[in-house]
Amino acid sequence: MSTSNLQPPEFYSQNDVQEILYLAITRTADGSKLSRTQLWEIATELDIDPDSLRSAEHDWLTSKKMERKRHEFDYYRQEQLKQKAVRYAIINGFFFMINFFSSGTLSWSLYTFLLLGLSLSLDTYKVFQTEGEAYEQAFQRWSLKKQMKESLSGLWDKLKKTWQS
Repeated sequence: MSTSNLQPPEFYSQNDVQEILYLAITRTADGSKLSRTQLWEIATELDIDPDSLRSAEHDWLTSKKMERKRHEFDYYRQEQLKQKAVRYAIINGFFFMINFFSSGTLSWSLYTFLLLGLSLSLDTYKVFQTEGEAYEQAFQRWSLKKQMKESLSGLWDKLKKTWQS
């Protein structure tokens, strides 16, 4: 069937409308950004209720904020893993030297290398596993700790300003 024989349907589903509008906006925008005013104008032309648009915009902002937090959390976990890998290298290097200089060969230090390597491998798996219940629990714990630190820091700053006055 050739594209010239395609007839547009009389009615579209909401998903179809979203896809078509997305493609149209992408093609006309040429990678440039649309202003918030333009967004509101488009919504008005499409007869979208201002409260619905406000709510959708709020949901979008909330999801972007959560996405940034998750990226920050993933970066934090990767930095922690780097520190563990450096400690692993230093400890095993130390054990290798002790073992080699004391017996002239590497024997027992290979066991510590493998044992500590197993722990590092499991930590690496956890860091790059970004889905599932364990990830969500770790993210929630990290987020709660971060909020507590920020709250305590803000309280401490207020107390310092009070004492300085």
